[in-house]
Amino acid sequence: MEFIAKSISMKKTMLKWLNLASLLVAANTLAQIPRYELDLQWPQVPMRGNWLTGGIGGMCIDRDDHVFLLNRQNVVGADLDGAELAPPIIELNPQGEVVRGWGDSEVLGPRLHDCHVEQDGSIWVVAAGTGYIQKFSHGGSEILLRIGQKGTFDSSDGSRQGIPLNSNTAQFFLPAAIDVDKDTGDIYVADGELPGGNSRIIVMDKEGQFLRQWPLYRTNSDQGITPLPHCLRLSNDGLVYVCDRQADRIQVFDRDGNFVKNIFVKFSAVSSPLGRISGGRGSAVVLAFSSDEEQEFMFVVNQNSVMIDVLERATGRVITNLGNGPGRYRGQFTLPHGIGVDSRGNIYIAEQEGRRVQRYNLVK
Repeated sequence: MEFIAKSISMKKTMLKWLNLASLLVAANTLAQIPRYELDLQWPQVPMRGNWLTGGIGGMCIDRDDHVFLLNRQNVVGADLDGAELAPPIIELNPQGEVVRGWGDSEVLGPRLHDCHVEQDGSIWVVAAGTGYIQKFSHGGSEILLRIGQKGTFDSSDGSRQGIPLNSNTAQFFLPAAIDVDKDTGDIYVADGELPGGNSRIIVMDKEGQFLRQWPLYRTNSDQGITPLPHCLRLSNDGLVYVCDRQADRIQVFDRDGNFVKNIFVKFSAVSSPLGRISGGRGSAVVLAFSSDEEQEFMFVVNQNSVMIDVLERATGRVITNLGNGPGRYRGQFTLPHGIGVDSRGNIYIAEQEGRRVQRYNLVK
């Protein structure tokens, strides 16, 4: 009986320590979830000269944490009685002050969509409505490189004249996103943001010469899902992340285009989907990585839930969200379309229909 009593006591002790260990693991996991606070003082408004912005089609951040906004200039005309139309490219400093604005909309092209700032301050700009991507000097006074060929885009049927589709050349049809390999200088472009586009990832060298291309990955079960590569970002560990918008997922490739895995981003409709179009915007539309070297977290614009999903990059698990759903009040979003992270870990969300940018500061 004494032996049995001791055995029971040992089991109770072991269970106690196991429960304590589980609680410590859970607490440690919770402690690792990043926390953010909406910065109500950023950016500073009104912007210079009482500037009025249209939809912000995209954004990027340089090494000095300056934020570049792509202003589509689609404003309500009557509002210009009380404001001045802001230029297509707006540069803001970390304090939210306007540094400069520049750009000729005729040169930049329609449907500004993404940008990337090089280490020397030069900036790549992608306009989905053109047949090329362009690299500008810092401040935009000079075009340093133009890749592709301008064609005639007909938005009514998605056709373009003079641009061969799916060709082994550095020509584009509805380009959506750009990133540059910091080690090689190779340029990666997600080419085809709407149905009828090239629907490929194209890689060029730093001079714009074609190197390779690959399509979004499809199996027999998902051949019917339209491949729309809407975003693209390179991770520090040699992977290429692409938003497979129509499939509500992110596809991961190596730099040679070999498929690695899918990361599905789900959502649940709050209102009944009966009698209306539901889930058509996409749950994985644009993404950015956290600023740590390992890029532990990934921030994904979910246009279906109209929130920012925070994922563990390694597992694809959603651990938290940013935003309070659709709306025009602080902390809400109206068609978010661009996202970036600065060196301090703060997150910036640009809105196309909301026509603004908001910052969430990392709470340390």
